[in-house]
Amino acid sequence: MSEPDPESVHTETASGSAGTDPEPVFDPASDPGFAERHGVLTRGYGHRPDPEDPAKVQAMPIVLHIPKVDPPARSAVLEAAATATVALCFDPRVGPGPDGEPGPWQEPFLAWNDARIRKVARRARGAHWRAAQDVDGVTVDHAGAQARVFVPGPVGELDPRISRLQIGGTDLPHDDPPPPADGVPVLWVQKDLEMTVGKAAAQVGHAAMLFAGALDVDTARAWASDGFPCAVRDADEATWHELLARVEAGTAVAVRDAGFTEVAPGSITVIAVPGTVDERA
Repeated sequence: MSEPDPESVHTETASGSAGTDPEPVFDPASDPGFAERHGVLTRGYGHRPDPEDPAKVQAMPIVLHIPKVDPPARSAVLEAAATATVALCFDPRVGPGPDGEPGPWQEPFLAWNDARIRKVARRARGAHWRAAQDVDGVTVDHAGAQARVFVPGPVGELDPRISRLQIGGTDLPHDDPPPPADGVPVLWVQKDLEMTVGKAAAQVGHAAMLFAGALDVDTARAWASDGFPCAVRDADEATWHELLARVEAGTAVAVRDAGFTEVAPGSITVIAVPGTVDERA
C-alpha cells in the first residue's frame, strides 16, 4: 500500500462526556506508543474464553448515522465504520500514556481484544445521534456518512444512550460507487451473503483491524497518517473466487465469522486487500 488519497476521508474524534480531558494529540509519525498499539493488533485476539455470565461478554458498539431524509450511500457508511474502528484501535487512549501509566481506554480495550472480539452495530438519527457523541469513542465523517465506534465493554454495562438504539430495522440498498482510488486498501464484502448494513459494518470493522495488524509497523504508521482511508466494495462470484485465491496465497486477509448472527459459523464475510499501487499484503 502506498500513497492513500488523503482527501478520501475526514476523521473526527470525540473524547466522551462534556468537560472531560482534552483529546490527546495523535501524530503517528512521532507517537512513541504507536508501535505498541500496532503490536496489539498484530498478535491477534481470542486469547481467553468468554465469561460464563453473558452480561460480561465484551463487545465494541458501533452506531451508524442513518437519517430518514436523504440517507447516505451504503458503501460510504461501511467505509466510515471501518475507518472509525481501526482509528479507535490506534487511539493513544487505548495504550499507555507518556508517563507509562495506562491510558483511560487501555484496560477495557485490552479486555475486549483478548477475548473473542464482538462488535454490535446500531443506528441513530437526530437527538439520539447527538447524544451518542458524548459517549467515549471515535466518530468518522466520510463522503456524507457518519459512524461512531465506542470503547468496548461488557454488554450488560452498555451506556443507556447506546443500548436504547435500535440494532435492526433499517437497511441501505447496495450502491455502485466508483473504482477505489489508487493506494487505498479495499474491503471486499461477499455480496451473496446479503448481510444487513449493521452486520456488514461490524465485519468491515473487523477486516480493517486484521488488515492493520498484517501490515508492518511503518506501513501502518503511513496509513494512520493519512487517516486510515479505505474503500468498501461488493464482490460478485467471480471476484470472490479471485479474492479467495489471494487469501490462500497470503496476499489478502479474510474475516471468518463466528456465526452469532445472520451468517453460518465459519463464513468468510470480508476480504481485505492492499491498494492497487502496491499489491503487497
